[in-house]
Amino acid sequence: MVQHSRRRLLTAASTLAVGSLLAGCGFRLRGPQPLAFATIYLGTSQNSGLGAQLARHIRATGSTEVVADPAQAEVSLQILRDDVSREILSLTGAGKVREYQLTRDFAFQLVGRDGALLVPPTQLTAQRDYTFQDERILAKEQEESLLLADMQNEIVRQLVRRLAAVRK
Repeated sequence: MVQHSRRRLLTAASTLAVGSLLAGCGFRLRGPQPLAFATIYLGTSQNSGLGAQLARHIRATGSTEVVADPAQAEVSLQILRDDVSREILSLTGAGKVREYQLTRDFAFQLVGRDGALLVPPTQLTAQRDYTFQDERILAKEQEESLLLADMQNEIVRQLVRRLAAVRK
């Protein structure tokens, strides 16, 4: 019984010590990062998947409003390119596709109201590989759409982190 309570005491003490170290070093969970500007115009439709997700992430910061008119915005996000491609990675001995690679290339720049470039043209890329089987074509189509959605999430997270790093 004494050994059991001693073990419990050591576990509690070590948990408290680890928690104190993490708090002391400045560790905190990642949350929405405030942006350095009050209003932003997104150069994409808010009805598109990317535009809606991006607007939702920006609104979640609590410090920035997405506006529909570029003249009212403090900064404008200009999307230079948003391409999705699928390439064959490997073939079977019979010449059938075995693997594909999905790539999403996204390029943007951030321009201030006065026309100054706050973020020069920047390219973000997300890639995913997946195996392909002819006998499971419906499942592989669904896997591809899930991978494309995951790549979009990654692009949006990268973009919001880049916007959070802007200092005016």
